[in-house]
Amino acid sequence: MKVNIKAVLLSAFILPGMGQLYKGDKLKGGVILALVNIFLLAAIFIVLKKMGKFLLTARISGPEEALMLLESITASSPEIGWLLFGFTMLWVVAVLDAARASQKHSAPETD
Repeated sequence: MKVNIKAVLLSAFILPGMGQLYKGDKLKGGVILALVNIFLLAAIFIVLKKMGKFLLTARISGPEEALMLLESITASSPEIGWLLFGFTMLWVVAVLDAARASQKHSAPETD
């Protein structure tokens, strides 16, 4: 079994799903890329939504109140942890899948 190093490096260091596209698995690569974008956009949306309160409190009440608010936000926001966990699992699956030899392109060995 031959490991495609370029596909692994693309999925590991550039963007999960790029290795699958490089190997020719267009459907799988597209699905992984779409899921990565959904996770990242959701994380950005949640962080920006929470940061509005934090910045407003820091401006009006001062840094002490803002730090207390930040602690309460992090304690009451498990969705950020779930998004991070989901993205990490997706990344690991994409790298492991890119490391597998492609079924379509691998030729049978002959003696």
